[in-house]
Amino acid sequence: MNKFFICVSVLIGLTACGEEQQKVSEPETLPVTRLKAIDTSVSRPYVADIQAVQNVEIRNRIPGFLEKIYVDEGQQVKKGQLLFHIEDKQYKEDAAKAKAALSIAIADSKSAELELERVKLLVDKNVVTASELDVAKAKLSAAKARIQELQSTLSNVETKLSYTNVYAPFDGVINRIPLKVGSLLNEGDLLTTATDISSVYTYFNISEDEYLNFLKTEHKLNGENDVRLILANGSPYKYNGKIETIESEFDENTGSIAVRAIFPNPDKILRHGSTGTIELPMDIDNSVILPEKSVLEIQDKDYVFVLTDSNRLVMKSFQPRLRFSHFYVVKSGLQPGDRILYEGIQEARDGMIIKPNFITMDSLLAQKL
Repeated sequence: MNKFFICVSVLIGLTACGEEQQKVSEPETLPVTRLKAIDTSVSRPYVADIQAVQNVEIRNRIPGFLEKIYVDEGQQVKKGQLLFHIEDKQYKEDAAKAKAALSIAIADSKSAELELERVKLLVDKNVVTASELDVAKAKLSAAKARIQELQSTLSNVETKLSYTNVYAPFDGVINRIPLKVGSLLNEGDLLTTATDISSVYTYFNISEDEYLNFLKTEHKLNGENDVRLILANGSPYKYNGKIETIESEFDENTGSIAVRAIFPNPDKILRHGSTGTIELPMDIDNSVILPEKSVLEIQDKDYVFVLTDSNRLVMKSFQPRLRFSHFYVVKSGLQPGDRILYEGIQEARDGMIIKPNFITMDSLLAQKL
């Protein structure tokens, strides 16, 4: 009786172990999708540096005390509007002295002319020698030269006097005013900066490969197509921009080339020095699309798990052309029709056998795009 009980117990234990082993060896069900080539248009994001069309430092051109400030920081100004006044008492005095000296020189010149005419008459009558005439001519020449010298001095003084008033160079916005009334200015001190933000430039860089790809598509980099700007808070800017120009050479360190687009800014939302993201349209023709969830990045290389005919996972590397939304565009390494693991790549192993649960690429595109 005891032997029979032991045999039955062993048999039950073996049966239980077999069932457990069968459960462990049963393939895991994982989502799989089949790659396909599609035609679409996507927008590539590029980090953009936003700059005003004009951003000018306003500096004083003469030394002196800052006597008056007629504007405030952040104020809109018109071209030619008076901004600052530098104490002008000394420059006015210098101008008055220069004018007086010029008047004296003009009077001396007239006197020299009269003297020359008198000497000519005396020479004609042989009352004085010809050398006296030469002396009279030299005096007149000296008097005229003196006039030219003083005219130059007066012009220089009047120019300096005009510099005591500082005007807006264009329509724009006044920025920080670091100095206050009463400050002693040295020549060239910064008074403020003026910024014209009626329109703004956005600068961004694209790679050589992207540059060449764009030239092949209908979205030429020639200003014929609109580009979109996404603001720093993620909201789209309501006005589209145009690409104006591309630099003539690639940066040898980054392999990229700079592009400039211009955006209207009637609401003055965009400011000099702010940042955003340019969305540049790009056509994708007959290209293999790959979900980003399927990609495993290892040491700057990209891999996917390809499913063989025997439902075995094989790790395979590929080269991406670009990323958009939640997808990669494949450059090389994968073909339309390849079955790849969609999710669960972190737990998957090379050579692992799975039970595929197929998800169509069309459904994934509908969800993510």
